[in-house]
Amino acid sequence: MKRTMFVSLLLGSMLMACTEIKHPSKNGYAQELKLTQEWDKVFAKSKKVDHKKVTFANRYGITLAADMYIPKDSAGKATKFAAIAVCGPFGAVKEQSSGLYAQHMAESGFLTIAFDPSFTGESGGEPRRMASPDINTEDFLAAVDYLSNLENVDPERIGIIGICGWGGMALSAAALDPRIKATVASTMYDMSRIAAKGYFDMEDSREIRMQQRKMMARQRTEDYKNGTYLRAGGVPDTLSADASSFLKHYHDYYKTSRGYHARSGNSNDGWNVVGTQSFLNYPLLAYADEIESPVLLIHGEKAHSRYFSEHAFEQMTGKNPKTAVWSGNSLFSDNKEFMLVPGAYHTDLYDDFFQKIPYGKLEQFFKEYLK
Repeated sequence: MKRTMFVSLLLGSMLMACTEIKHPSKNGYAQELKLTQEWDKVFAKSKKVDHKKVTFANRYGITLAADMYIPKDSAGKATKFAAIAVCGPFGAVKEQSSGLYAQHMAESGFLTIAFDPSFTGESGGEPRRMASPDINTEDFLAAVDYLSNLENVDPERIGIIGICGWGGMALSAAALDPRIKATVASTMYDMSRIAAKGYFDMEDSREIRMQQRKMMARQRTEDYKNGTYLRAGGVPDTLSADASSFLKHYHDYYKTSRGYHARSGNSNDGWNVVGTQSFLNYPLLAYADEIESPVLLIHGEKAHSRYFSEHAFEQMTGKNPKTAVWSGNSLFSDNKEFMLVPGAYHTDLYDDFFQKIPYGKLEQFFKEYLK
């Protein structure tokens, strides 16, 4: 039997057997979350938007917590908004960068949500501080499920923004779900690449990957025996004089009043040591070249992580940013664009501290492709 026929028959039988199964958000799988109601963001509340807490469930039955931002004075009006779901950075919470981006985009006229991924922040999922290329991609898709069913959202005009590590997750989601009409990846990390190859691909060897596998295998045995998960540690409280410049930039954001948050893993004790194990095996951008919808990659000119966006753009378009012809600070190929922010480092695009986030470009991009 041909593979395609076998898969079709298998999926058909599964669908027939599951026709009575309801969505998790409709049948009691959704978890009751205790959400902080006071404003506890690291950025000031805008007077131009209304804000409220919302929850929704993903297809694994994990309930996600989100902050919704709606343009002011829209209540009661028959407005169908274009909507944007925002997440990231990797190890951050919605009270940090993603909430800031979401609030700014709501000021520009979009209905937005900034959500905590599964196992982190105020969202559900046990044990805490785990990550998964599959489940975290699903978190974006669940956000689209939720937005698509809101009465004041046009389901044909939904986009997503992924920041830092969630930039890679956003591209994974865009490759998987054609309901996503436009995607922005800002100061992107490809977490699967860095897990398997290390920074700047300096640990790209079979031997080093095997060392990681053995370390995590030993740690899993210990964690099971102890009944707890050992944390890897977030950004260090203090840095040595010879610490890398990008680690110093992380410290200046996550460990100071600029960006510290009590629920942020990066601000505190980090992920579980085995929390990112599966990224070693599952490349997030495997089908990035099949994304048909518009994508905007934004990166700092001086960011240590710039090579992630360079590779993603080349994978999507076949154009090498190092040899292609640029138009000002941008490189174009059909509906894909790679924009460099002059003089910006990686964390400069986390907040408004250095006034580097190109909100005007974001607004222009989404208004063009979510119209």
